[in-house]
Amino acid sequence: MSDAMTFELVSPERKLASSEAESVTIPGIAGDMTAMADHAPFLTTMRPGFVTVRKSGSEDQYFVTGGFAEISDNVVSVLAEEAVEGSAVTAEFLDGHVTAAEAALEAAGEDRKQAALQRLNDFVSLKSTL
Repeated sequence: MSDAMTFELVSPERKLASSEAESVTIPGIAGDMTAMADHAPFLTTMRPGFVTVRKSGSEDQYFVTGGFAEISDNVVSVLAEEAVEGSAVTAEFLDGHVTAAEAALEAAGEDRKQAALQRLNDFVSLKSTL
C-alpha cells in the first residue's frame, strides 16, 4: 500500500499542476471530499471552490469554477472549467464571477434556474470567506 498518488489539474488553457500528493480535497457537487492513496474509483462533478493538495508537509491550493474530478488507480485527475492558483483569488476576482453568475441566473430558463442560483450562492459564499 503506497502513501502517495499522482495529482493532475488541467483547465482548457493549460495544465496547471502535476505532482505527487498524500491527499487531495475536492469541492464536489455534493460536498467536499478528500482522496488518499488507494481510494476507490470515483467520478464527481465539482462546484466552485478550492482544490487542496497536501504533500510532504506542505499544501497547495487551486481555485476551480467547476468541472470534473476522477479518482482511479492512485491518480486524481481534475478537469476544471477554469482554474487558477489559490493565491490569485481575491475579492475582486470573485466579484467578476458573482456578476457573471447573476447574469446567468437572470438569463436561465425555468429548468436551469436552480442550478444557476446554486452557482451564484457558491461564489457569494466563497467571497465571504476571504
